Amino acid sequence: MSARPGGPDSALADVVRTDVPVARGNDRIWDAATRLLLGWRSAMFLLVVLGGWELYVDLGGADPLLLPPPHQIAQSLYNDRSLLWSNFLVTAREIVLGILLAATAALAFAVSLHLSHTLRRAVYPLLVASQTVPIPIVAPLLVLWLGFGILPKLVVIALVCFFPIVVTTLDALAAVDPDLLKLMRTFDASRARTFRHVELPAALPGLFTGMKIAVTFAGIGAVFAEQSGSNSGLGYVFQEAIPQLLTARAYAAVAILSAFAISLFALLTLAERLLLPWAYEPRGEGRR
Repeated sequence: MSARPGGPDSALADVVRTDVPVARGNDRIWDAATRLLLGWRSAMFLLVVLGGWELYVDLGGADPLLLPPPHQIAQSLYNDRSLLWSNFLVTAREIVLGILLAATAALAFAVSLHLSHTLRRAVYPLLVASQTVPIPIVAPLLVLWLGFGILPKLVVIALVCFFPIVVTTLDALAAVDPDLLKLMRTFDASRARTFRHVELPAALPGLFTGMKIAVTFAGIGAVFAEQSGSNSGLGYVFQEAIPQLLTARAYAAVAILSAFAISLFALLTLAERLLLPWAYEPRGEGRR
């Protein structure tokens, strides 16, 4: 029986309808406050680590030439800013292009394996086995084969980033709600239409997850590639600084590379929230 206008049932319905946005708004405020608190805790922990590091070196626990204290690294970041910045731009370009290359190839590869079970059974074990090949051995060979330009560096970075993106995208495709697939079959949708409207949107969160994992490895690939044959980039700066005992400059290059990886991770998280809002909608019992 429908509720009478203005009656108690109608009033109760109005309360329920207006209560949902308030609850969601409170949840968002609480989540933001929690993230801010955790961010402050992380910053305080980092300060404690840096302070302990500084005291350890100052009290004679390590030779400053081998383990420079944080204040010397900060000085190098300022004094060598021109050198570090110009080489950072080279490495940043390589990392961004390498991740995009890996993401494009990984998405196409994951879709192919998802659509063909025979291909997946034949190729997936080889894909896993390929991760046992050490990148430090492959990088010099690729430089000899492809030359000293940017191409071998992109290939090395893409090889490092390729596997986690493929795995997470495949897992996302395999986790598609079977009820949605059944619904599409009920509507007599074609395989291509089902993939476009159901499976591809479900795969995109996995793609972003893989890319966020990959950015933590991309810097490693870039350094190996630059050290194998290059005259620019943070990997080259690091390689040249160590023999000259300019360890503060080497650590400064590492700090810049780490900060860039963290920034890329944050940007990918923001892009995922903006482009894939459905991936953050509450599901199941937690949905309001």
